[in-house]
Amino acid sequence: MLSLYSNPQDPVSAARRVALLLEEARDLLEGRIDASVPAWSDRRGWTDFLLALDDASLARCESEGLAAVAPSLPGLPDSLSALAAAARAVTELPELAPLIVPDELTGPAWSLSGEMREVKARKRAELSHLAVAVDRMARGAARIVDIGSGSGHFTSLAAQLFGRQTLGIERDPERVARAQARADQRAHHIESRGGAATFRAVDASREPLALLADDLAVGLHACGSLGDRLVLAAAETGCDVALVSCCSQKIEGETRLPLSSASAGLTLRRDILGLANLTSQPRGVETTIEATMDARQARFALLHLLRGRGLTVAPGEEMRGINRRRARGGLSELAGLALSRRGLSPATPAEIASREAEARALFARARRLSLPRNMLARPVEIAVVLDRAARLAESGHHVRTGTLFERSVTPRNIALLASRDPSKLRS
Repeated sequence: MLSLYSNPQDPVSAARRVALLLEEARDLLEGRIDASVPAWSDRRGWTDFLLALDDASLARCESEGLAAVAPSLPGLPDSLSALAAAARAVTELPELAPLIVPDELTGPAWSLSGEMREVKARKRAELSHLAVAVDRMARGAARIVDIGSGSGHFTSLAAQLFGRQTLGIERDPERVARAQARADQRAHHIESRGGAATFRAVDASREPLALLADDLAVGLHACGSLGDRLVLAAAETGCDVALVSCCSQKIEGETRLPLSSASAGLTLRRDILGLANLTSQPRGVETTIEATMDARQARFALLHLLRGRGLTVAPGEEMRGINRRRARGGLSELAGLALSRRGLSPATPAEIASREAEARALFARARRLSLPRNMLARPVEIAVVLDRAARLAESGHHVRTGTLFERSVTPRNIALLASRDPSKLRS
Protein backbone atom coordinates (compact mmCIF):
# COMPACT_ATOMS: atom_id res chain seq x y z
CA MET A 1 0.00 0.00 0.00
CA LEU A 2 1.28 3.48 -0.86
CA SER A 3 2.19 5.76 1.99
CA LEU A 4 -0.33 8.44 2.83
CA TYR A 5 2.56 10.86 2.37
CA SER A 6 3.62 9.79 -1.13
CA ASN A 7 2.72 13.39 -2.04
CA PRO A 8 3.64 15.42 1.06
CA GLN A 9 2.56 18.67 -0.63
CA ASP A 10 -1.08 17.54 -0.72
CA PRO A 11 -2.43 17.70 2.85
CA VAL A 12 -6.00 17.97 1.56
CA SER A 13 -5.90 14.53 -0.08
CA ALA A 14 -4.06 13.10 2.93
CA ALA A 15 -6.72 14.45 5.29
CA ARG A 16 -9.46 12.89 3.19
CA ARG A 17 -7.78 9.50 3.21
CA VAL A 18 -7.21 9.32 6.95
CA ALA A 19 -10.76 10.57 7.57
CA LEU A 20 -12.06 7.78 5.35
CA LEU A 21 -10.04 5.19 7.29
CA LEU A 22 -11.46 6.36 10.61
CA GLU A 23 -15.02 6.50 9.29
CA GLU A 24 -14.70 2.91 8.06
CA ALA A 25 -13.55 1.92 11.55
CA ARG A 26 -16.07 4.14 13.35
CA ASP A 27 -17.59 1.21 15.27
CA LEU A 28 -14.17 0.38 16.76
CA LEU A 29 -13.67 3.97 17.84
CA GLU A 30 -17.09 4.44 19.40
CA GLY A 31 -16.72 2.02 22.31
CA ARG A 32 -13.94 1.57 24.83
CA ILE A 33 -13.10 -2.02 25.69
CA ASP A 34 -14.23 -3.80 28.82
CA ALA A 35 -13.80 -7.51 29.53
CA SER A 36 -16.79 -8.38 27.34
CA VAL A 37 -16.28 -9.10 23.64
CA PRO A 38 -17.17 -6.02 21.57
CA ALA A 39 -19.78 -6.49 18.85
CA TRP A 40 -17.39 -5.31 16.15
CA SER A 41 -14.94 -8.08 16.98
CA ASP A 42 -17.52 -10.84 16.62
CA ARG A 43 -19.01 -9.22 13.53
CA ARG A 44 -15.62 -9.14 11.81
CA GLY A 45 -14.60 -12.60 12.98
CA TRP A 46 -11.61 -11.42 15.01
CA THR A 47 -12.51 -12.65 18.51
CA ASP A 48 -11.08 -16.17 18.41
CA PHE A 49 -7.81 -14.91 16.94
CA LEU A 50 -7.40 -12.12 19.49
CA LEU A 51 -8.20 -14.24 22.56
CA ALA A 52 -5.86 -16.98 21.37
CA LEU A 53 -2.82 -14.68 21.20
CA ASP A 54 -0.01 -16.01 23.37
CA ASP A 55 1.66 -13.77 25.92
CA ALA A 56 4.76 -13.20 23.77
CA SER A 57 2.70 -12.07 20.77
CA LEU A 58 0.59 -9.85 23.01
CA ALA A 59 3.71 -8.23 24.43
CA ARG A 60 5.04 -7.56 20.93
CA CYS A 61 1.76 -6.03 19.82
CA GLU A 62 1.70 -3.73 22.84
CA SER A 63 5.34 -2.64 22.58
CA GLU A 64 5.59 -2.34 18.79
CA GLY A 65 1.95 -1.84 17.81
CA LEU A 66 -0.41 -4.32 16.16
CA ALA A 67 -0.03 -2.55 12.82
CA ALA A 68 3.74 -3.19 12.81
CA VAL A 69 3.55 -6.76 14.11
CA ALA A 70 0.56 -7.86 12.00
CA PRO A 71 2.52 -9.21 8.97
CA SER A 72 4.33 -11.70 11.22
CA LEU A 73 1.26 -12.99 13.09
CA PRO A 74 0.13 -16.41 11.81
CA GLY A 75 -3.60 -16.81 11.28
CA LEU A 76 -4.31 -13.09 11.23
CA PRO A 77 -7.80 -12.55 9.70
CA ASP A 78 -7.69 -10.90 6.30
CA SER A 79 -9.86 -7.96 7.32
CA LEU A 80 -7.68 -7.25 10.37
CA SER A 81 -4.60 -7.50 8.17
CA ALA A 82 -6.11 -4.93 5.79
CA LEU A 83 -6.88 -2.53 8.66
CA ALA A 84 -3.33 -2.92 9.96
CA ALA A 85 -1.92 -2.14 6.50
CA ALA A 86 -4.07 0.99 6.29
CA ALA A 87 -2.89 2.08 9.75
CA ARG A 88 0.74 1.56 8.73
CA ALA A 89 0.24 3.71 5.64
CA VAL A 90 -1.18 6.53 7.75
CA THR A 91 1.63 6.44 10.26
CA GLU A 92 4.54 6.54 7.80
CA LEU A 93 5.56 10.12 8.49
CA PRO A 94 8.57 11.97 7.08
CA GLU A 95 11.06 13.69 9.38
CA LEU A 96 10.83 17.48 9.42
CA ALA A 97 14.23 18.31 10.90
CA PRO A 98 17.64 16.64 11.02
CA LEU A 99 18.60 14.78 14.16
CA ILE A 100 21.95 16.63 14.26
CA VAL A 101 21.47 19.99 15.97
CA PRO A 102 23.77 22.91 15.02
CA ASP A 103 26.45 24.02 17.48
CA GLU A 104 24.61 27.31 17.82
CA LEU A 105 21.95 25.44 19.80
CA THR A 106 24.38 23.88 22.25
CA GLY A 107 26.60 26.86 22.99
CA PRO A 108 26.18 30.16 24.87
CA ALA A 109 22.52 30.60 23.95
CA TRP A 110 21.82 27.53 26.05
CA SER A 111 24.26 27.84 28.91
CA LEU A 112 24.52 31.47 29.99
CA SER A 113 22.47 32.66 32.98
CA GLY A 114 21.83 29.05 33.94
CA GLU A 115 18.34 29.07 32.44
CA MET A 116 18.79 26.14 30.09
CA ARG A 117 20.70 24.12 32.68
CA GLU A 118 17.37 23.90 34.47
CA VAL A 119 15.68 22.34 31.43
CA LYS A 120 15.44 18.56 31.33
CA ALA A 121 17.29 16.79 28.54
CA ARG A 122 14.09 15.71 26.77
CA LYS A 123 12.72 19.25 26.79
CA ARG A 124 16.03 20.61 25.57
CA ALA A 125 15.86 18.19 22.63
CA GLU A 126 12.37 19.43 21.78
CA LEU A 127 13.45 23.07 21.87
CA SER A 128 16.52 22.39 19.75
CA HIS A 129 14.71 20.54 17.00
CA LEU A 130 11.87 23.02 16.93
CA ALA A 131 14.37 25.85 16.50
CA VAL A 132 15.99 24.01 13.58
CA ALA A 133 12.63 23.36 11.94
CA VAL A 134 11.40 26.97 12.11
CA ASP A 135 14.72 28.60 11.19
CA ARG A 136 13.65 29.98 7.80
CA MET A 137 10.24 31.13 8.97
CA ALA A 138 11.66 32.70 12.12
CA ARG A 139 14.32 34.71 10.30
CA GLY A 140 11.68 36.06 7.92
CA ALA A 141 9.19 36.99 10.63
CA ALA A 142 8.68 40.45 12.08
CA ARG A 143 7.59 38.84 15.36
CA ILE A 144 7.48 35.36 16.86
CA VAL A 145 4.43 34.56 18.98
CA ASP A 146 4.82 31.57 21.28
CA ILE A 147 1.28 30.49 22.14
CA GLY A 148 0.95 28.54 25.38
CA SER A 149 4.52 29.51 26.23
CA GLY A 150 4.55 27.86 29.68
CA SER A 151 7.89 28.51 31.36
CA GLY A 152 8.98 30.60 28.38
CA HIS A 153 12.10 28.68 27.39
CA PHE A 154 11.37 28.66 23.66
CA THR A 155 10.25 32.29 23.75
CA SER A 156 13.57 33.38 25.24
CA LEU A 157 15.64 31.10 23.04
CA ALA A 158 13.91 32.30 19.86
CA ALA A 159 14.49 35.95 20.74
CA GLN A 160 18.21 35.36 21.20
CA LEU A 161 18.71 32.88 18.38
CA PHE A 162 16.76 34.65 15.64
CA GLY A 163 17.15 38.28 16.76
CA ARG A 164 13.40 38.89 16.67
CA GLN A 165 10.87 40.40 19.00
CA THR A 166 9.24 37.39 20.62
CA LEU A 167 5.99 37.33 22.57
CA GLY A 168 5.11 34.51 24.92
CA ILE A 169 1.39 34.07 25.57
CA GLU A 170 0.47 32.09 28.69
CA ARG A 171 -2.74 32.10 30.71
CA ASP A 172 -1.13 31.62 34.16
CA PRO A 173 -0.04 35.07 35.44
CA GLU A 174 2.46 33.57 37.88
CA ARG A 175 4.21 31.61 35.14
CA VAL A 176 4.24 34.74 33.01
CA ALA A 177 5.91 36.72 35.80
CA ARG A 178 8.56 34.04 36.37
CA ALA A 179 9.25 33.72 32.64
CA GLN A 180 9.64 37.48 32.26
CA ALA A 181 11.99 37.66 35.24
CA ARG A 182 14.18 34.90 33.78
CA ALA A 183 14.18 36.57 30.35
CA ASP A 184 15.19 39.92 31.86
CA GLN A 185 17.97 38.31 33.87
CA ARG A 186 19.18 36.41 30.84
CA ALA A 187 19.31 39.60 28.78
CA HIS A 188 21.94 40.97 31.16
CA HIS A 189 24.23 38.01 30.47
CA ILE A 190 23.86 37.60 26.71
CA GLU A 191 24.66 40.20 24.11
CA SER A 192 21.46 41.24 22.35
CA ARG A 193 21.11 40.39 18.68
CA GLY A 194 18.11 42.66 18.22
CA GLY A 195 15.56 40.38 19.82
CA ALA A 196 13.75 40.62 23.12
CA ALA A 197 11.39 38.23 24.85
CA THR A 198 8.27 39.61 26.48
CA PHE A 199 5.44 37.72 28.08
CA ARG A 200 1.75 38.44 28.42
CA ALA A 201 -0.98 36.77 30.47
CA VAL A 202 -3.68 35.81 27.96
CA ASP A 203 -6.18 32.97 28.07
CA ALA A 204 -5.67 31.97 24.45
CA SER A 205 -8.49 29.44 24.63
CA ARG A 206 -10.98 32.28 25.04
CA GLU A 207 -9.34 35.58 24.10
CA PRO A 208 -8.38 36.60 20.54
CA LEU A 209 -4.83 35.67 19.55
CA ALA A 210 -4.39 38.94 17.62
CA LEU A 211 -1.89 37.49 15.17
CA LEU A 212 -0.46 39.61 12.34
CA ALA A 213 0.30 38.61 8.77
CA ASP A 214 4.08 38.78 9.24
CA ASP A 215 4.10 36.78 12.51
CA LEU A 216 5.40 33.30 13.08
CA ALA A 217 2.90 31.64 15.42
CA VAL A 218 4.42 28.76 17.41
CA GLY A 219 2.56 26.22 19.50
CA LEU A 220 4.85 23.65 21.14
CA HIS A 221 2.41 21.07 22.51
CA ALA A 222 -0.60 23.34 22.09
CA CYS A 223 -3.36 21.15 23.49
CA GLY A 224 -6.76 20.45 21.97
CA SER A 225 -8.85 23.53 21.27
CA LEU A 226 -5.82 25.80 21.60
CA GLY A 227 -4.21 24.17 18.59
CA ASP A 228 -7.44 24.59 16.61
CA ARG A 229 -7.69 28.26 17.54
CA LEU A 230 -4.10 28.85 16.50
CA VAL A 231 -4.74 27.28 13.09
CA LEU A 232 -7.96 29.22 12.50
CA ALA A 233 -6.27 32.51 13.44
CA ALA A 234 -3.34 31.76 11.12
CA ALA A 235 -5.68 30.82 8.28
CA GLU A 236 -7.44 34.16 8.69
CA THR A 237 -4.32 36.34 8.92
CA GLY A 238 -2.03 34.35 6.63
CA CYS A 239 0.85 34.20 9.12
CA ASP A 240 3.39 31.38 9.32
CA VAL A 241 2.74 28.47 11.68
CA ALA A 242 4.74 25.86 13.59
CA LEU A 243 2.49 23.61 15.64
CA VAL A 244 3.28 20.47 17.62
CA SER A 245 0.00 18.99 18.77
CA CYS A 246 -0.72 17.42 22.14
CA CYS A 247 -3.66 16.18 24.23
CA SER A 248 -6.25 16.32 21.45
CA GLN A 249 -9.01 15.51 23.96
CA LYS A 250 -8.66 18.86 25.73
CA ILE A 251 -11.51 20.48 23.86
CA GLU A 252 -14.19 22.90 24.99
CA GLY A 253 -17.18 20.70 24.13
CA GLU A 254 -17.80 16.97 24.02
CA THR A 255 -17.09 16.67 20.29
CA ARG A 256 -14.44 18.09 17.99
CA LEU A 257 -15.76 19.34 14.67
CA PRO A 258 -13.45 19.34 11.65
CA LEU A 259 -11.83 22.62 10.59
CA SER A 260 -11.36 21.72 6.92
CA SER A 261 -13.70 20.74 4.13
CA ALA A 262 -11.35 17.83 3.43
CA SER A 263 -12.26 16.26 6.79
CA ALA A 264 -15.95 17.16 6.58
CA GLY A 265 -18.03 14.71 8.60
CA LEU A 266 -15.17 13.47 10.77
CA THR A 267 -16.53 14.43 14.17
CA LEU A 268 -14.63 12.89 17.07
CA ARG A 269 -15.85 12.63 20.64
CA ARG A 270 -13.60 13.62 23.52
CA ASP A 271 -13.02 10.00 24.56
CA ILE A 272 -12.02 9.04 21.00
CA LEU A 273 -9.56 11.94 20.88
CA GLY A 274 -8.14 10.67 24.17
CA LEU A 275 -7.25 7.43 22.42
CA ALA A 276 -4.47 9.38 20.68
CA ASN A 277 -2.54 9.44 23.97
CA LEU A 278 -1.87 5.71 23.76
CA THR A 279 1.61 4.90 22.52
CA SER A 280 3.15 1.62 21.43
CA GLN A 281 6.88 1.55 22.01
CA PRO A 282 9.23 -0.82 23.86
CA ARG A 283 10.19 1.75 26.45
CA GLY A 284 7.92 4.56 27.54
CA VAL A 285 9.13 8.11 28.07
CA GLU A 286 8.30 8.04 31.76
CA THR A 287 8.36 4.36 32.67
CA THR A 288 8.61 0.81 31.32
CA ILE A 289 5.82 -0.80 29.34
CA GLU A 290 5.43 -3.36 32.13
CA ALA A 291 4.80 -0.58 34.63
CA THR A 292 2.37 1.03 32.18
CA MET A 293 0.40 -2.20 31.91
CA ASP A 294 0.35 -2.58 35.69
CA ALA A 295 -1.07 0.94 35.95
CA ARG A 296 -3.74 0.16 33.34
CA GLN A 297 -4.66 -2.99 35.24
CA ALA A 298 -5.04 -0.91 38.40
CA ARG A 299 -7.38 1.43 36.54
CA PHE A 300 -9.30 -1.55 35.22
CA ALA A 301 -9.68 -2.90 38.77
CA LEU A 302 -10.85 0.53 39.95
CA LEU A 303 -13.51 0.63 37.25
CA HIS A 304 -14.96 -2.66 38.48
CA LEU A 305 -14.65 -1.65 42.11
CA LEU A 306 -16.75 1.45 41.46
CA ARG A 307 -19.29 -0.55 39.49
CA GLY A 308 -19.42 -3.02 42.37
CA ARG A 309 -20.43 -0.10 44.58
CA GLY A 310 -23.47 0.39 42.35
CA LEU A 311 -22.13 3.28 40.27
CA THR A 312 -22.60 3.57 36.52
CA VAL A 313 -19.09 4.30 35.26
CA ALA A 314 -17.99 4.22 31.64
CA PRO A 315 -14.44 3.03 30.85
CA GLY A 316 -12.14 6.00 31.40
CA GLU A 317 -14.47 7.78 33.81
CA GLU A 318 -13.03 5.89 36.78
CA MET A 319 -10.09 8.33 36.72
CA ARG A 320 -12.17 11.48 36.64
CA GLY A 321 -10.28 14.20 38.53
CA ILE A 322 -7.27 11.93 39.20
CA ASN A 323 -3.90 12.36 37.52
CA ARG A 324 -3.18 9.27 35.41
CA ARG A 325 0.24 8.90 37.04
CA ARG A 326 -1.44 8.02 40.33
CA ALA A 327 -2.38 4.67 38.80
CA ARG A 328 1.24 3.62 39.27
CA GLY A 329 0.55 3.45 43.00
CA GLY A 330 -1.82 0.51 42.56
CA LEU A 331 -5.49 -0.07 43.28
CA SER A 332 -5.38 0.75 47.00
CA GLU A 333 -4.16 4.29 46.34
CA LEU A 334 -6.51 4.81 43.41
CA ALA A 335 -9.53 3.51 45.28
CA GLY A 336 -8.86 5.89 48.16
CA LEU A 337 -8.81 8.86 45.80
CA ALA A 338 -11.76 7.83 43.64
CA LEU A 339 -14.06 6.86 46.50
CA SER A 340 -13.25 10.00 48.46
CA ARG A 341 -14.04 12.20 45.45
CA ARG A 342 -17.42 10.49 45.18
CA GLY A 343 -18.19 10.76 48.88
CA LEU A 344 -18.09 7.00 49.41
CA SER A 345 -16.59 4.97 52.25
CA PRO A 346 -13.03 3.65 51.86
CA ALA A 347 -12.45 0.22 50.37
CA THR A 348 -11.80 -2.64 52.75
CA PRO A 349 -8.69 -4.82 52.35
CA ALA A 350 -10.94 -7.70 51.30
CA GLU A 351 -12.60 -5.53 48.64
CA ILE A 352 -9.22 -4.46 47.28
CA ALA A 353 -7.94 -8.04 47.17
CA SER A 354 -11.09 -9.29 45.44
CA ARG A 355 -11.03 -6.61 42.74
CA GLU A 356 -7.30 -7.09 42.14
CA ALA A 357 -7.80 -10.83 41.60
CA GLU A 358 -10.74 -10.19 39.29
CA ALA A 359 -8.76 -7.63 37.31
CA ARG A 360 -5.84 -10.00 36.75
CA ALA A 361 -8.13 -12.44 34.96
CA LEU A 362 -10.34 -10.01 33.07
CA PHE A 363 -7.63 -7.56 32.10
CA ALA A 364 -5.76 -10.25 30.19
CA ARG A 365 -8.84 -10.61 27.94
CA ALA A 366 -9.34 -6.88 27.68
CA ARG A 367 -5.71 -6.33 26.61
CA ARG A 368 -6.14 -8.69 23.68
CA LEU A 369 -9.54 -7.36 22.65
CA SER A 370 -8.20 -3.78 22.80
CA LEU A 371 -5.47 -4.30 20.21
CA PRO A 372 -7.45 -3.36 17.06
CA ARG A 373 -8.90 -0.22 18.64
CA ASN A 374 -5.57 0.81 20.16
CA MET A 375 -4.02 0.44 16.70
CA LEU A 376 -6.12 3.46 15.68
CA ALA A 377 -4.58 5.73 18.34
CA ARG A 378 -1.89 7.17 16.08
CA PRO A 379 -4.28 7.55 13.10
CA VAL A 380 -6.64 9.56 15.34
CA GLU A 381 -3.79 11.88 16.30
CA ILE A 382 -2.74 12.21 12.67
CA ALA A 383 -6.31 12.90 11.57
CA VAL A 384 -6.41 15.98 13.81
CA VAL A 385 -3.03 17.18 12.51
CA LEU A 386 -4.03 16.67 8.87
CA ASP A 387 -7.38 18.36 9.37
CA ARG A 388 -5.50 21.43 10.60
CA ALA A 389 -3.01 21.14 7.75
CA ALA A 390 -5.83 20.92 5.21
CA ARG A 391 -7.54 23.98 6.71
CA LEU A 392 -4.34 25.98 6.26
CA ALA A 393 -3.85 24.63 2.73
CA GLU A 394 -7.40 25.64 1.87
CA SER A 395 -6.55 29.18 3.02
CA GLY A 396 -3.50 29.42 0.75
CA HIS A 397 -0.70 28.08 2.95
CA HIS A 398 1.94 25.60 1.85
CA VAL A 399 2.11 22.92 4.53
CA ARG A 400 4.48 20.20 5.66
CA THR A 401 3.62 17.59 8.30
CA GLY A 402 5.81 14.94 9.86
CA THR A 403 7.76 13.95 12.95
CA LEU A 404 9.99 16.48 14.67
CA PHE A 405 11.39 14.47 17.59
CA GLU A 406 12.33 10.89 18.35
CA ARG A 407 9.45 9.14 20.13
CA SER A 408 11.80 8.44 23.03
CA VAL A 409 11.84 12.22 23.57
CA THR A 410 8.06 12.49 23.41
CA PRO A 411 5.39 10.36 21.71
CA ARG A 412 3.56 13.59 20.80
CA ASN A 413 6.07 14.34 18.10
CA ILE A 414 3.98 15.25 15.04
CA ALA A 415 4.50 18.79 13.78
CA LEU A 416 2.83 21.00 11.24
CA LEU A 417 4.81 23.74 9.48
CA ALA A 418 2.95 26.17 7.24
CA SER A 419 3.70 29.33 5.27
CA ARG A 420 2.28 31.10 2.25
CA ASP A 421 5.89 31.36 1.06
CA PRO A 422 7.06 27.80 0.21
CA SER A 423 10.71 28.84 0.31
CA LYS A 424 10.43 29.21 4.09
CA LEU A 425 9.67 25.51 4.60
CA ARG A 426 12.66 23.28 5.20
CA SER A 427 12.89 20.60 2.51
